[in-house]
Amino acid sequence: MLTSFLPGFALSLTLIMAIGAQNAFVLRQGLRREHVLVVVLVCATSDAILITAGVAGFGALAEAAPWFGPLMRYGGAAFLLWYGWRNAVSAWRGGEGLEAEGQATRSLGKAVLTLLALTWLNPHVYLDTLVLLGSISAQYPDRLSFGIGAALASFVFFFALGYGARLLAPLFAKPRSWQILDAVIAVTMWGIAIKLLAM
Repeated sequence: MLTSFLPGFALSLTLIMAIGAQNAFVLRQGLRREHVLVVVLVCATSDAILITAGVAGFGALAEAAPWFGPLMRYGGAAFLLWYGWRNAVSAWRGGEGLEAEGQATRSLGKAVLTLLALTWLNPHVYLDTLVLLGSISAQYPDRLSFGIGAALASFVFFFALGYGARLLAPLFAKPRSWQILDAVIAVTMWGIAIKLLAM
């Protein structure tokens, strides 16, 4: 069991740790201490659903339906370019809606809808969970244990990010830190989009 569980956990953790729009949103919510439990549960549960589908063989859809890959690639690249632009504008303007303290509270519904869009409209989530984890799980004798390990890594990471964000509060009390974070996110999103378009 461990020979399948541990690789699933490790691979999933490394994929999730890459900075992206979803992680940045969780970090923001954690810094603001707004709806943290619901936010991390939505992220981790969404990942668990996709990982389960991938391990169960849904990754074969990419091979069975030739239109699936290009649709995910171009649609995802467009979304990432748009989201990167939003972060670039925020980084350029600075301070606007970025300070962790003294902000108007985002409603739970709005936070969840934003997070669902960032999660389910991001093609990398499908490439990482359905295709990559799904295909790699086939190489292990116990696919169920691999999937459990991969899903558990998601829960561990998002809970650590959401609740550990408060440790970074002193750093992110400075508007300049938010500007740097937004700039890094923008460049990362554009880099991923360019890579998708070049595939």
